[in-house]
Amino acid sequence: MALNTLPAQWRRWAIPIALLALSAPLWLHWGEPGLFLAINQACLLLPAPVWTGLSLLGNAWGVLAVTSPLLVLAPRLMWAWICAVPFAVLFARLGKGLLESPRPAAVIDNALFRLVGEKLEVASMPSGHTLTAFAVASSLYFALDAQRRGRFVWLWLLAAAVGLSRIAVGAHWPGDVAVGACLGVLAGLLGNLLWCRLGAEYGQARGWRLRSVAVLLAATVYVLLDAPVDFAENTPLQQVLAVLVVAVLLRYLQVSRARV
Repeated sequence: MALNTLPAQWRRWAIPIALLALSAPLWLHWGEPGLFLAINQACLLLPAPVWTGLSLLGNAWGVLAVTSPLLVLAPRLMWAWICAVPFAVLFARLGKGLLESPRPAAVIDNALFRLVGEKLEVASMPSGHTLTAFAVASSLYFALDAQRRGRFVWLWLLAAAVGLSRIAVGAHWPGDVAVGACLGVLAGLLGNLLWCRLGAEYGQARGWRLRSVAVLLAATVYVLLDAPVDFAENTPLQQVLAVLVVAVLLRYLQVSRARV
């Protein structure tokens, strides 16, 4: 049966399977290390801070900061990606714990490619940043009404850019990114099942559930201002994001006090 003839609710579950199958040459490491080197070198067209900034969007603290406006504008969407987090963490931990996969820096002469930040040599498969980015993208995308999804295809493109950044900074093989994307979509779909079962109380500004998210955002401000997240190049971006989160929290306090 062709993919486009399946019911809509089943087609989405075929996405991670199709991605895994199509990316088999990547996670089987065909053409490596040549493919990694070619992509890494092509990414030299953009400066390192561009790629490290994109990688920040695959870090949970970075995601919390970027999505913080949802706390006020669309709290149920905030919960959409939070519901995917447990599955994303599980998949990342299982993959890195079960697979003894060396990173590029452990295999290739480091002088041959751009390596940004700390030299990592183990726990390569899957890319955790890519997994997180695709979990967030898929959970948000499928939480939207079907009629609105067309305007948010950029979520997938942004997640793909995060995956590319992991190759650009020399942290992961293309295969790690491909598997991370597949598992991320799966985590987002599973999170969507959980999200659909949340009651209306999760969106109430004065409720303890949303207040717990506000507390987490307050912790995010501290983390962003305390030290570089992943890369020293991210410090200026972290400061901007910290200001954003503070502004969101101040607005949330206004909204929660105004509502009975």
